[in-house]
Amino acid sequence: MKKKALVVTAALSLFLVAAGCGSNNKSDNTQAQNGNKAAANVSASGNAGGDVKKVVIGTGTGFPKVCFIDENGKLTGFDVELIKEIDKRLPQYEFDIKTMEFSNLLLSLETNKIDLVAHEMEKNPEREEKYLFNKESYAHWRNKIIVAKDNNTINSLDDLAGKKVLTGATSAEAQILENYNKLHDKKINIVYQNGGANDTVSQITSGRVDATIGADFTLSLIDPQAKLKTAGDDLSEADILFVLRKNDPAEQELSDAVDGALKEIKADGTLGKLSTEWLGADFTADTAK
Repeated sequence: MKKKALVVTAALSLFLVAAGCGSNNKSDNTQAQNGNKAAANVSASGNAGGDVKKVVIGTGTGFPKVCFIDENGKLTGFDVELIKEIDKRLPQYEFDIKTMEFSNLLLSLETNKIDLVAHEMEKNPEREEKYLFNKESYAHWRNKIIVAKDNNTINSLDDLAGKKVLTGATSAEAQILENYNKLHDKKINIVYQNGGANDTVSQITSGRVDATIGADFTLSLIDPQAKLKTAGDDLSEADILFVLRKNDPAEQELSDAVDGALKEIKADGTLGKLSTEWLGADFTADTAK
């Protein structure tokens, strides 16, 4: 399994796509599901007083096809539906999905407001120092520079020096750009944003910024009219994982349980089907086994 640092928002910010609004309520279907989970837990343990542990999942609402609000006002997408599938397979837990801006997810994890981040997060050295990642990846990203369709002058990070590059604060893409600037005298002008995908397209096509960085599968999701294109070679690639608090026994227990469920979801083909349904292809094929 290849692992490098990833360039787009770990959420790709999706390209910066992490806008969100708070929501602590679950749907009637989810509440019914939780009731069934509790019953299953009691049945499995033989103890009517068996506890179901509540876990608050943090995600966003501005990442097309990954975590977004659909035309019916429902939170859905690849990461959201995968979390729901994992929830079904872990009767000892009750998942409560909470939405927020992407830039607030890791801080909310650190301050115990949420217990797990589900927003296409990649593991890089900077994050690994501070956070716990589960072991079973659920997607694989290859990152590229993204520019306007008629821009033929940018093909590498060096070509971005002195230019404006849009990215999301706290994203993996931002970290790559920041790392480049640490090593070079001529800096990339990093423009931090928490806007949505449509704004990213307009910012680039209008010339307000020169480029952004994104994962291979994201371009068609945020730019259905094909106003943008990828440029140059892959900048990096990485597996996508869930993020939890480090040095916390309960979080390690949760991580191990999630890994067990993910192995089942991979083995029975559910993961590949979810990826194809939401992302347009199976972007899980290169994930670690």
